Amino acid sequence: MIGTVLCYVLLPAARLLRVLRDAFFTCRKNVLLAKSTSTQIEGVFAATRGRLVPEEQEALLQQWLEEGAGNLPASESVPTVGKVSVTLTSDWLEGSELLMTSLSDLSSAPEVTRCAGQQLTELHALASSEPQDHAVTELAKLPVEETVAVAGSAPWAAVVPQTDHQIAGCAAIDLGVQNEDPAVLAWSLARDAEAVPTEPPAWPIQDAVQFCPLPTEVPYHEVFWRDWEDLSVQPCMLEQVSKNTPLFEFRVMSYNILAQDLVEQGLDLYLHCHPDILNWNYRLPNLLQEIQHWDPDVLCLQEVQENHYWEQLEPTFKEMGFACFYKRRTGTKTDGCAVCYKHSRFQLITLSPVEYFRPGLDILNRDNVGLVLLLQPLLPEGLDQKAVSPLCVANTHVLFNPRRGDIKLAQMALLLAEIDKIAKTTEGSHYPIILCGDLNSVPDSPLYKFIRNGELSYHGMPAWKVSGQEDFSQQLYSRKLLAPLWPSSLGVTDNCRYVTLCQPKKPGRHKYSRDFLLQFRFCDVACERPPQLVLLEGVTDAKPDRPAHWPKPAAVVKDPDPQPFVPRSSGVLQHGLNLTSVYSHFLPQRGRPEVTTMPMGLGATVDYIFYSAEPVQNGNKGGRRLYQDGALKLLGRLSLLSEDVLLLANGLPNHFCSSDHLCLMASFGLEISSLREGDNCSPVSS
Repeated sequence: MIGTVLCYVLLPAARLLRVLRDAFFTCRKNVLLAKSTSTQIEGVFAATRGRLVPEEQEALLQQWLEEGAGNLPASESVPTVGKVSVTLTSDWLEGSELLMTSLSDLSSAPEVTRCAGQQLTELHALASSEPQDHAVTELAKLPVEETVAVAGSAPWAAVVPQTDHQIAGCAAIDLGVQNEDPAVLAWSLARDAEAVPTEPPAWPIQDAVQFCPLPTEVPYHEVFWRDWEDLSVQPCMLEQVSKNTPLFEFRVMSYNILAQDLVEQGLDLYLHCHPDILNWNYRLPNLLQEIQHWDPDVLCLQEVQENHYWEQLEPTFKEMGFACFYKRRTGTKTDGCAVCYKHSRFQLITLSPVEYFRPGLDILNRDNVGLVLLLQPLLPEGLDQKAVSPLCVANTHVLFNPRRGDIKLAQMALLLAEIDKIAKTTEGSHYPIILCGDLNSVPDSPLYKFIRNGELSYHGMPAWKVSGQEDFSQQLYSRKLLAPLWPSSLGVTDNCRYVTLCQPKKPGRHKYSRDFLLQFRFCDVACERPPQLVLLEGVTDAKPDRPAHWPKPAAVVKDPDPQPFVPRSSGVLQHGLNLTSVYSHFLPQRGRPEVTTMPMGLGATVDYIFYSAEPVQNGNKGGRRLYQDGALKLLGRLSLLSEDVLLLANGLPNHFCSSDHLCLMASFGLEISSLREGDNCSPVSS
């Protein structure tokens, strides 16, 4: 009975009294504000632009302290203003529970990069942190030079409200004004000590808090620094090019640009990001600026959303001089892979999209795709175009699921078989190959070693171990890879080659029609009673007579060219493309590994650029095959970053890098006059 009275009588009464008290304080505050001579309300509380009479200020503050001005409800509405600065009264901090935006919270929000153009609703959200009265009191006592170092050395400075002759946003404190009027202290969210424009250009994002983009005069590489490593000056490279061999030089970029649909489906992965920098209207200009800055000749993109490609990316790339090809993922997926090349540098020979989905095969039941192109480099006029070898460029995005390494391995084998078919010369060798993509596998994982070393023994290996993304060794049950990994009906051998390419077809092979093969169903054996058949009277005891319309028994005809028998190895995959990585996956100057992505704040390398090289004779160091450059030479690369550096930039994505992956880029040189006789390829129009 007592509990019932408390729940249904006393609690509603207490809530009613609280509402009445809040309403009283609200009405009282409005009366006090009406009496004030302030011409504009800034921040959460009112502060005058001009000067109030000191006696009126003291009376106003005294009334606020006595009547509980610090207990204002957080949900109370405040008029929206165009220029917002959080104004605090130092006397209030001693006797009221003032909700103040902490500097640590402000430092993680992108809107603090400018002190203008914020909406008050966003300010209320930031002002929901716990009060830190003692920190603010200590901050008010600091000298001018020490205010910038407060709150974890965040570069935000305290200033007083600006007078007519002062510039809004200035980070300097007028001590004379502060001493003359100690009742008001404003926090100006100034990034630097220098003056900033009072009205920065608005960013075209609808229904969002105004956000100031990266100024156009600040280049991308000066903000998010990455060095270009010139590898052509290394002794081994100088020795290889010392013969004055002319090179056809070009740049290749691989970039997972993060499809917008995937962002919206996995917002939990980007809780560290402000919503504005995840908006496609903000991300697109950043991505295009980055690509235009590095100016690649061949561009391989992953996670390209289909509608964004056709409506925005392809038209823009064509204006930049690219010819573009796109392959959307199968099924209901909305993103895919794209390969673009400068039509002034290359001409298309062959294009081959690759779909990894195969109906009825559990090992290939995912919707990932790839693209394989054979390009002919274009030399200046007067030179024979056949003097330089064609180039095979492949791009893919392999399945992410860390538990299904068997699917990743099968997808990669299918892609390598397609590369083997496209890049094969008439002599049986291969044209130079560049393989780009997001392989969702870490360096030195079994999948990585298979691509680089050309061999992998997979039988009995746990499926999660193939990519090395996560450790599931503690699980009681884990899927294991068994040989053969895929059925023979796929038409791919364990050497990652198509069956039809293992033994070329004999000329003049006779092809049997369906009608011809169907006639063999009429034979004398069909009229014989099998000896093992149980004898049932009236059912299986009779011997049928041969139908009159049946043709005479056909003679047994042997297939003059039977399908070649391809032996399956006992759990060993191989390929002969001789691929090595552009990157070493380690930063010796920092003593840390390279990273290309940061899921959930953890750095990892899953993006690669592989290129074909020549294996060194007897060069096998600890199971790692050694290579040297052949006709395709690596001249330089864009350095990657370490995890600690990316953490300083708030991970990925951030204000400057609008993807959760870093772009990879390398410079190559193709030897001119390296094309052997008999390798004839006629370029086709793109």
